[in-house]
Amino acid sequence: MAATSVAPSSDFQTSSGLERDNEQTLDIEILKDVAKKALINALNSVNGAKTLVLDPTLAGPLGLVTEVALLKHHGVDKMFWLEPGPLTSITTNVIYLCRPLIKYVKIIADQIKMHSKESLKHRYTLFLVPRTSTLVSRILEEEGVLGDVTISSYNLQFIPVAEDVISLEHDSAFKELWVDGDETIIYNSALALDVLQKTYGQFPRILGKGNYASKLATLLTRSLPEQPSASVDPLTPPAPFDSLIILDRHVDMITPLLTQLTYEGLIDELIGIKNSQVELPLSLLNPPSAPNPANPSASLPSTSAAITPVLNEKTKKHLLSAATDPLFAELRDLNFSSVGKRLSRVAHQLDEDYKARLQAKTVAQLRDFVGKLGGLQTEHQALRLHTGLSEMLVPQTRTDLFSKSLEIQQNLLASYETAAQVSAIEDMIAQGADMQTVARLLCLASITTGGIKTRALESVKKEFLQAYGYNLLPLLLSLSAPPLSILLQNPLPVSTSSLVAANKLPFTAIRKSLRLLIDDNPEALEEVENDISYVYSGYAPISVRLIQCVAQKSGVISNPAEKASVDGLDGKGKVSASKKPFAHPIVGWKGFEDVLPTIPGQTFDIVQKVPAGSASSAPSISSLLRPHEQTTTTVVFFLGGCTYTEIAALRWVSRQNRGRKFLIATTGIVSGASLMKSIANYGKGPGKRDTTIS
Repeated sequence: MAATSVAPSSDFQTSSGLERDNEQTLDIEILKDVAKKALINALNSVNGAKTLVLDPTLAGPLGLVTEVALLKHHGVDKMFWLEPGPLTSITTNVIYLCRPLIKYVKIIADQIKMHSKESLKHRYTLFLVPRTSTLVSRILEEEGVLGDVTISSYNLQFIPVAEDVISLEHDSAFKELWVDGDETIIYNSALALDVLQKTYGQFPRILGKGNYASKLATLLTRSLPEQPSASVDPLTPPAPFDSLIILDRHVDMITPLLTQLTYEGLIDELIGIKNSQVELPLSLLNPPSAPNPANPSASLPSTSAAITPVLNEKTKKHLLSAATDPLFAELRDLNFSSVGKRLSRVAHQLDEDYKARLQAKTVAQLRDFVGKLGGLQTEHQALRLHTGLSEMLVPQTRTDLFSKSLEIQQNLLASYETAAQVSAIEDMIAQGADMQTVARLLCLASITTGGIKTRALESVKKEFLQAYGYNLLPLLLSLSAPPLSILLQNPLPVSTSSLVAANKLPFTAIRKSLRLLIDDNPEALEEVENDISYVYSGYAPISVRLIQCVAQKSGVISNPAEKASVDGLDGKGKVSASKKPFAHPIVGWKGFEDVLPTIPGQTFDIVQKVPAGSASSAPSISSLLRPHEQTTTTVVFFLGGCTYTEIAALRWVSRQNRGRKFLIATTGIVSGASLMKSIANYGKGPGKRDTTIS
């Protein structure tokens, strides 16, 4: 089912689906300010000029909360990546900022010992993210340098990456949990969620699904260490929490294995988004020449003739942000099939706006046009950027391998000729498909069919290793071993742990009970997104269906948009805000008790006692005036990462009702490619060293 969009003339909705209503939302920028202040305090705790040695994996997250100029303003003279080899510092103070990993601590110890041999005098400070570690102190002590280092922490936690998304930006969380068996991220997540409670009010109810999610929920009910947090006025919470829903990634492994089909998701799949930034050719990012008011259409970008990037052209990082790019806000959650039509509409509107110059007859009219010119030029550049970006994506979506991959995915989801799909995956290896694409399809085939026939699996594994290298054998072993167990043979060997068999997903049964496959109805009203399944052109993510089981029960049983399209049209093809039903209260998993036990992983529903006077219990002015229509916030936390399509689907759910906003929290934004590369340890080399800050 292709996604459709909302006309700009809609009364209650922008083209991006963001409502134009008076419902308040939480100010999550507070979290960014807290992170920035904590970094400043950490830098200021070391007097004088300093050299900053930075963990390369922290560069992206830090870029979302601060800028290089701020570091320089607070005494950072030079900056280097934390990597093996000698460290040359002309400042007395050396600050190391890194995650508490053994490999980094060993590098730090080696550099300190090297300075000592060369009789160089430095003062070393080590800031660990997000907290200190006894293991780090022990290693430094064993290396004989503990006395030379002052150890502290930089409590970097949730970072706003969109107006309704906060992330720990911990890329390796999934691998650490389900491959390495390292549960540190669970405790770190509990600390971060606890700060949310202290900032905005307690979670009255904690629900969720998954074994690791259950451990996290248990931690949240216990007393956790005090941490610095911002404070909001407890008497007037903008949209107090009504619940926290925790899902661990293993509950729904199908969703990240599929190819994301929203605009933002496809950019992540085909180009790659890292810490909200994407590498783009300079020709797309350089502003175009100013349009000629006498002939505005001559300089307007066209949806059919955008700037075509030159092969091997230099690239530059570009921040994809709805806050600074309203057109991106319109496009990001659309199914990619609708993006061209939307760009054409925006180009036509911009053309009309420029033509207003020709209709200006008086000085006042000219003054009005000049006042709008800056905004029009910004829109012009945004249209040029996204038209060019779309044209970069289109050729990749029309390749035989891309089409074949989508066909295999759709057939597996529909349980159509499953044996033939495994053969087709083997053919893709011979045709030169990417390693991660083949690995994803194999895992998808295993999950949806309950395991791949032994002979077929052994054959395709052999082809896989011969084509991509035997260094990927650990990847195949990790995918097959518990607790991950997403690449299994059928039947399972007698020696297989009972835990593996218990964790197999009964996909066919769940597909029916949760209505995962939606038929595309050609008679549906144009411009109506009928169901969350639009993000995968007809398949609804299990994760979001589970969230609907708690927060929008009717959406699991039927398509709320279809009913709305009949009952509440405002005359412009859309449902007016006043016609949207009010969100039902959170009452747990009621109505789906028979479905949940069939999905592997613990199910939990914890009702917390909310202290009197806390933000979550104190009535706001709006609730006193409209006691049954107070807007509340449901926090959804993905332990192990979430995809851009899941974010788009949750925004769709939020648009169907009044009175409930979703705040999406995650350990990081993931895709099938990033998960496979993480497990295979692809691209783990250190970045290039920067010698100065500029």
